Amino acid sequence: MSTATLNVAMSSVSEDEAEILALAESMLKANHDKDAAAFAAPFAPDAAVFNLAPPLIHRGIDLKEKQAWYDSWATPVDLESRDFKVTVSGDLAFCHGYLHMTGTKKGAEGAISFWMRETLCLERKGSEWKIVHEHTSVPFYMDGTFRPAFDLQP
Repeated sequence: MSTATLNVAMSSVSEDEAEILALAESMLKANHDKDAAAFAAPFAPDAAVFNLAPPLIHRGIDLKEKQAWYDSWATPVDLESRDFKVTVSGDLAFCHGYLHMTGTKKGAEGAISFWMRETLCLERKGSEWKIVHEHTSVPFYMDGTFRPAFDLQP
């Protein structure tokens, strides 16, 4: 298995940050394993999800939709995190960084490799952290072509 890990010096993080980093790591593994239920587990049921796929907002993770997306891949969906930062204040946390997605889609798309931006907002619910907001985006060229900027790297 070639899942990437979050590159963080664990000796310098708080217990809350360590829990959040473990949650983020579980999402990388769930993507690699193409496990929709494991991917959805850290999300609040009504989380505001602004991901790459339409519509403009999703509420929570639709397991059937997520699994159908995973099933469109011929290989594992690998994500590498870079420059992932966690800030915790009481029962709220904010995370942001970059994700590098690689793998091979079934059909004409073939091999995929691009960087995107990722932001997570979490709330402590009882004794565990839940994602209440996720925003994933790829910049686009504003030169009139509106092409996604898949060639950018951090």
